[in-house]
Amino acid sequence: MDQETKRGLTLIAPPLLYALALLAGPLLAIFLFSFWTQDYLTIDRTPTLANYAEALTDPIYRTIMLRSLWISGAVTIATVVLAFPVAYYVSFRVAPSRKSLWLFLITIPFWTSYLLRIFLWKVILGYNGVINSLLEPINPWIVAMGQRLGLEWDGLAAPLYSPEAVIITLSHAFAPFAILPIFVALEKIDRNLLEAARDLGENAVTTFFRVTLPLAMPGVVAALLIVFIPTVGDYVTPALVGGPNGLMIANMIQTQFLGLNNAPMGATLAVVAMVLVTIIALATVALARRLSGGR
Repeated sequence: MDQETKRGLTLIAPPLLYALALLAGPLLAIFLFSFWTQDYLTIDRTPTLANYAEALTDPIYRTIMLRSLWISGAVTIATVVLAFPVAYYVSFRVAPSRKSLWLFLITIPFWTSYLLRIFLWKVILGYNGVINSLLEPINPWIVAMGQRLGLEWDGLAAPLYSPEAVIITLSHAFAPFAILPIFVALEKIDRNLLEAARDLGENAVTTFFRVTLPLAMPGVVAALLIVFIPTVGDYVTPALVGGPNGLMIANMIQTQFLGLNNAPMGATLAVVAMVLVTIIALATVALARRLSGGR
């Protein structure tokens, strides 16, 4: 081992040990807890798979886990689909001297508290909120149309305390996380390739789908993962705007640890969630590589 290698290892050793202590340590503790059982304050450290069997067979846990994946998937798709046009516009239509200003504006939501943004969405989505105020004038007409069609419908209403409210709030919160990696990927595209596609007879639409989108796929995949992974384990948003039908797996984990005093089951649910998220993330990366031709 040469001197430069030793010096490099010496430099990275402290942050590596620090990261292992703060990341690997808690994960290892959660993993060990998932094989134990607890009876009120007494923890039985005898290894068992009973917690995993219950987590995979109990309909309550299965329903909440599937709901969490569904909500997170909907948030991811909605966020990335809405973020791509913004990133595309900033990259291809905004003058280079103004791009920094647009990126500055995109990051403004980070200036405010996450809780404050959630409470603002509660105001917007609430019964007396902005959306209901806008829908109230047309509700009688919608109800009348429904009656003519033989439908029993009370009209439109703001979706507070529902899965839809969670999707809307999380999509807004994670929009900058999706815009920025897509923008970076679009900025790396050589504009000469687009000109070459036009010279070869491609129109704007085919150029986008055959050149721009495949080259931007690394940014799209990064945006998908950046949004999907943290939203699966989001706790605050479902607790504040989700209601009984909008709670996610993080809320159940919190209930197991603090409400039911069953830390092993909470740890088991956390491990199951991490495994499912890892599988979905790896499948997404593999699919994206296949669609982009192995790049």
